[in-house]
Parts: sequence; C-alpha cells; structure tokens
Amino acid sequence: MDGAYFLYHSIGMYPGKSADLAAALSDFAAVWGRADDVQWGWVLPRRQRFIDRWRAILNAPPGSVTTCENVTSGFHALLAALPEGHLRGRSVLVGADCFPSNHFLLQSLAPRLGFTLKTVSFRQGAAHVEDEDFIEAWTPDVGLALLTWVSSTTSARIDLQALVAQGRRMGSLVGVDITQGAGLLPFDVAAPEVDFALSTSLKWMCGTPGAGVLYLAPRLIGHCRPEVAGWFSQDNPFNWDITRFEYAPDIRRFDNGTPGCVAALASLPALDWHAGQDHARILAQNRRLTAGLIEMADALGLPVLTPRPEARRGGSVMLRLPDSRPAPQVLAALREAGVTADTRGQTLRLSPGILTTEAGLDLLVHHLGLLLRG
Repeated sequence: MDGAYFLYHSIGMYPGKSADLAAALSDFAAVWGRADDVQWGWVLPRRQRFIDRWRAILNAPPGSVTTCENVTSGFHALLAALPEGHLRGRSVLVGADCFPSNHFLLQSLAPRLGFTLKTVSFRQGAAHVEDEDFIEAWTPDVGLALLTWVSSTTSARIDLQALVAQGRRMGSLVGVDITQGAGLLPFDVAAPEVDFALSTSLKWMCGTPGAGVLYLAPRLIGHCRPEVAGWFSQDNPFNWDITRFEYAPDIRRFDNGTPGCVAALASLPALDWHAGQDHARILAQNRRLTAGLIEMADALGLPVLTPRPEARRGGSVMLRLPDSRPAPQVLAALREAGVTADTRGQTLRLSPGILTTEAGLDLLVHHLGLLLRG
C-alpha cells in the first residue's frame, strides 16, 4: 500500500517516480546509444541542472557545489584536499550518532593525516548525543568538526546555530551532513554559515543512489588541492597540455576525471518534482503524521527514541521494540500487511512523507498493535 510507505529516511518516493525514472533512463539510453556526436552536449547540461537544483536547496552560490558518489566519498575528497598538515596534531570531532560510514572513514584516515579522532559519547541510557556534550568536547585543538544535522537512528536534530557558533569560537572548520533533513527541512549554507556540507539525493529528495553532492564555501576552495585530479579539475577541461595543469578556480577542481552522470540524470526528475512542490505543505503533512506516530507509540507503550519537540527532530519517529518481539519478525509481518518501514537492531524507523496517508498510519497502528499484543 503506497499510503503506508514510511521509508523516507532511506529511499523516498513521490507520485509518478517509477515512470519519471524510466523515462529519464530511456532518454539517456536513446541519446547515448545513438551513432552521432551529441552525447556530451546533451548530458553535461543536465548534470549542471542537477547541480543547480541542489544549489537552490542549499542557497549556495555558483561554483560551490559539485557531484560525488555519496557522502563518504565527498567527505574523503574534502579531507584529502585540505592544506598539507592542516589536521596534523589536531582533533577531528564527531558525535557517536554520526552516520557510521563517516566514522569508519575518519578512523581509516587518522593515521595518514595525523589527527586524533574525538568522538562525543552518548550519556548513559541516551540514544543520541546531546548538543551540550558536543559543545563541551569542542575545544581549541579541534581542527574540523562534522555535524550530523539529523540523526539516522533517532531523528534527533541538533541546534545548528549554537554548534556552528562554538566552532567559530574555536577556529575550527565546520561541516554538516544534511542527508536526513535535506528536502524536508529548510537549510541554508549561509545561515548559519558552514564551511562545507554533504548530502545524497535519496531520502526526502527521492532520488537515486550515487547522486551525492559536496558544497564548499567559496572562500576555502582556493586553499584546497584535491588529491584526485583529472582533466575535469581544470577551468578548461580541453587543455591537454600535460605541462600546464592548473586547478579550476571554483568547486570544479574536485571533479577529477570524466564525471559519472547517470545517477545525477536519474535523480533529476525527483529534484524537478521537489522544486515544484509546496514545501511548507509537505512539512505540515509530515508533522501531522509524526504526531500520530508518537501518539501510537504512547498507546502501545513503546519507548520513543526521537525527541518530542518538533524543533528538536527531523521527519522520522524511531521506536524501541521490546526484546520479546524480534525486529525482523515485526518487520516481516508489517511488510505482509502492506506497511513499508525498516529497523536498526530493535529500533523501528518510521518516516512519513508525501505518499504516506492517514489511512496508511491507521494500517500501521492496527497491525503493530496486533503484533505487540498478540
């Protein structure tokens, strides 16, 4: 049942997505498989339109956003491009509730780049890192901090203004992973001003895998020398004089070799759809349905891991299932009933979006109640 789709923290759907995606890929196949020379003239402007759609979402200036495969690869490109020794002898700060892939990356890079990975822990019994603890750990030794705007396991939303302000006081580079909020919650790279931002086009953006984006503040771009350089890293990609390589003056210096464009083209219909929506209405629908999820959890006696105040959470509600009801069994039964959700351990993750309806919520309430009381 489409109306019982609660997976906007993972993939994301919108009306007509399947047809739009099929048309986009069919159009690409028709052009790319044609025996002429129009391919790049057709593909590259569409890649740029994808970038421009993201610039609008981020309120980012021209030349500050480019594509990457995913958040982890974009973050790696940024870290490796920083001035030699910038992080050596300093700390990189993250929360224990950051997306694990980013933590794995930092663990692997710490010996080579010479930084200490400082991870802010959970309080005893807590499911997310408290802002106060992050600020307390943010000392002058921190060269860079990666903030997780909205947690993927609790939907807890940080106080971005307060945390960025602490970063400025400490003289750190401040980046933010906006993946779990982008497309649902308003975001502006200039308010508060962050140094870099990363996202995918999945989840609330409803795009495809492989369509990540990296934003870097223009004032910092010239100080970065990406580790992986290529012909598209230049201002003029068609400069093939191997004695005269020079980085492009803007974010294109991160583009390296021939860009992979298919994921961006496949995600473009979703971004076009998103650009034409009433975003306030989508958020209001989400808030109405998430309130219903919290009410359901209270009625069923399920611990709510997500902060209850709207200003403290993203668009999801995460619930702790009892150990007596193994999560895989609960998920399988919900799937059989037509409810789409997922779990991490015993945490049931529920994210209502544009396709989710009141009837879908009622279906979830009914079947989850049967499973827990049976």
